[in-house]
Amino acid sequence: MSQFGQKILSGDLRALARAASLIENRAPESVELLHKISARAGRALILGITGPPGSGKSTLCDQLARVLRTEGKTVGIIAVDPSSPFSGGAILGDRIRMQQHHDDPGVFIRSMATRGALGGLAAATADLVTLLDAAGRDVVMIETVGIGQAEVEIARLAQVTIVVLVPGSGDDVQAMKAGVMEAADLFIINKADLPGSDELEQHLLTEIHVTGRDQKVLKTVASQGAGIEAVLESARESRSAGRHRTLSSQTKPAASIDHLGIAVKSVDEALGFYEKQLGLPVQLRETVEKERVNVAMLPLGGPRIELLEPSSSDSVIAKFLEKHGSGLHHIALQVPDLNATLMRLRSAGARILNEPRTGAGGHLYSFIHPASTGGVLLELIQE
Repeated sequence: MSQFGQKILSGDLRALARAASLIENRAPESVELLHKISARAGRALILGITGPPGSGKSTLCDQLARVLRTEGKTVGIIAVDPSSPFSGGAILGDRIRMQQHHDDPGVFIRSMATRGALGGLAAATADLVTLLDAAGRDVVMIETVGIGQAEVEIARLAQVTIVVLVPGSGDDVQAMKAGVMEAADLFIINKADLPGSDELEQHLLTEIHVTGRDQKVLKTVASQGAGIEAVLESARESRSAGRHRTLSSQTKPAASIDHLGIAVKSVDEALGFYEKQLGLPVQLRETVEKERVNVAMLPLGGPRIELLEPSSSDSVIAKFLEKHGSGLHHIALQVPDLNATLMRLRSAGARILNEPRTGAGGHLYSFIHPASTGGVLLELIQE
């Protein structure tokens, strides 16, 4: 491993800051770096903290870091902020956050701009979590921009998802019921010294009882450091019990099937079965010159069947037919952010066959080698 990588693994703050910038800017060298250090990740407690603006998320993070430091634990905080319309950078920035930790090497704070990423999370956040984890941080906290249905994206990354609310936010609970309510492991009623905290607690407990979910409700006054130890204890219990809910099982999956690619010697002959006998309509027919293939798309409600006929004897499909005969050629999945997905796969050592390019119907796609997917050629398509 390079000297730079060794410095990161040893916890060098300058190296960590430089690596974080490379990752956020999607610099080419960040891919190789993540690939080399990712084996050291997997030990940190990863907390996702979300909630409406003004609920005290930053103060809660600040107080959690304080308690963790008294335990001798090291902390990484990723504050995902709104993007500046001018520079694209984080509007709030870590310099105005958590001032008591600014000279503590045991607390590494990084502000990241969303840069238009869906779900309130920057596209590089997952890789930054890997970086901090590999660098030996005992706890990594991810604080999101605000709350809403899209904020359940935090559950993709966090082992424990914490939703921070304040008295008087009953309407917010109703609005987020189908999303964050399902993703949350802990509900924190912050500013619990204000009127209405008991009513909000009862509201949450009623919702949890009705739905039968295994979630806790705790009260804090983060500005005074009250209730913070209980939050940390419950978060650790939640991870140990494996209770955290993820998007893959509760809400929108990370990927969905777009189509099944079937190699055929003749599209017209194959349509004799699919269109005339099975009754499937033909959605699209075209020739993709770059791949030297004739394509017919047949919808199946959501996913589709893609028939692939070689338009040249030296095309990939022609070689496939020569070696294997007609049959399943690949499976195509839609992903929300193709570039971010490819970065994560590269950092994990997956073999990417091509950079994103335009295919049939104008979609953007990349192929993943069967050696990385369990033996099936996988096509990833920008949703």
